[in-house]
Amino acid sequence: MPSARRGSAVRPPPVPAPTAAPVPRQPPGPRLTGLGAGLFCGAVMLLVGFAALLLFDGSQVAYGVLFLPVCALTAVWVRQGDLPAAPVVVPIGFAVGLLPVVDGSGGGLPGRLLGLVTALATQALWLYAGTLIAGVTALGRRVALGRRRAAVRGRTPV
Repeated sequence: MPSARRGSAVRPPPVPAPTAAPVPRQPPGPRLTGLGAGLFCGAVMLLVGFAALLLFDGSQVAYGVLFLPVCALTAVWVRQGDLPAAPVVVPIGFAVGLLPVVDGSGGGLPGRLLGLVTALATQALWLYAGTLIAGVTALGRRVALGRRRAAVRGRTPV
């Protein structure tokens, strides 16, 4: 026979205590050092250069368009301590990735280097745009980091 309880009313389940506001998470993805960001950007742009050569017949405009998202990813994935490296490594990655795309005109290494310098000069708009994207993204992350740290300290940022 079941034992009789005092107060035959059924109790509702306990309500969990309210928690603090959720802390905003960092964006998903890897965290690259400055060197890692340079290697990432250079390797991806080299692959993009070969893809532009194979798919777009070496179109430098297609290469430039594909360079812009790589710049944004590099700036988003770099560690907070290495944020100044993002706008520095993307132009290097741009130059590395141009190697398969440039027209060497059969002149060996000197012809290839001349083609690289010419491509860098003619595609400077893409280079500047990508560097600007990486710089603005890194600067925005740096400002957000400063505001977050100030909020944790209980001060309002200046």
